[in-house]
Amino acid sequence: MYHLPTCSTCKAAIKALKQRGREPELHDIRETPPSAEELGRLIASSGLPIGKWFNTSGEAYREMGLKDKLPSMSEEEKIRLLASNGMLIKRPIVSDGVQTTIGFKEQDFGPAWYKA
Repeated sequence: MYHLPTCSTCKAAIKALKQRGREPELHDIRETPPSAEELGRLIASSGLPIGKWFNTSGEAYREMGLKDKLPSMSEEEKIRLLASNGMLIKRPIVSDGVQTTIGFKEQDFGPAWYKA
């Protein structure tokens, strides 16, 4: 799990997993963001378009003016940009190597991670 230790959404996801007997391996997304290569794999296994991976409510996203810049960027450029700054990535990212989820909404997160 890539998370930000101070993020309340990440804390809620960790708590939900632990309550169901899962112990996530935690990586601080600010200190050790996923590499561009790993992001490519995670994005593919999530089944989501790359635009969903941006933390659009984050300060870094706004400061960089990405709302206007992203439409003209290639997917490869977007992945390199995400890998360059963990604060641009929506969190938490949970993956078991086969499936990947981003964010924590119970209706999406639960079916993916609460199976027996």
